[in-house]
Amino acid sequence: MTVEMYHYPNLMGRILLLATEEIIGRNSVRALLNRIALNEWVQEYPPHNQQRLFPFSAVSKIQTGLEEVYGPRGGKGIAMRAGRSCFSHGLREFGPALGLTELSFRMMPLPMKLKVGANAFADIFNKYTDQQVRVEMLDRQLLWHIDRCPLCWERKANEPSCHLAVGLLQEALYWVSGGKLFHVEETQCIACGDNTCTILIDSVPMG
Repeated sequence: MTVEMYHYPNLMGRILLLATEEIIGRNSVRALLNRIALNEWVQEYPPHNQQRLFPFSAVSKIQTGLEEVYGPRGGKGIAMRAGRSCFSHGLREFGPALGLTELSFRMMPLPMKLKVGANAFADIFNKYTDQQVRVEMLDRQLLWHIDRCPLCWERKANEPSCHLAVGLLQEALYWVSGGKLFHVEETQCIACGDNTCTILIDSVPMG
């Protein structure tokens, strides 16, 4: 039996399943968990605590399972919508501790909010999970590098497949900017043989 080395906290696993449930419904989540052999969470999702017991392989299996059930395009769409919902849940849990819900942050100019918000958001993963994230600021772009990624853990793919992370960042940017839309695209993926999963974000809103 292989011992898992890398994990999310139970709370993040719970958020992921609740967010997916919001998109496809509880019964469909149960069917999905049975299909991908994650039966331990069919009746009850992981508890609301910070113990790192939700394995990276489970995160990856959920994404893979969505694509198997709903097709590559449908699974991608569901994962992105679930990612957006994950942000809303996560903000309630982690935002106050990092100052993201403080008025002082909300009053910053947009370029400063993007920089401060991206680094604070990366700190959530680096502090509370075994995921490793780096933020690289360019002139008109922000690069979100995931050096140890649970979303495509042990997967092989022909195109970038960390759709949930794209949705998560889309919603984070929408919230930080007060309702503006940004171009967000995964350009490199470990599942495709790249060294890191890199998501490119234009720092200037669309339109």
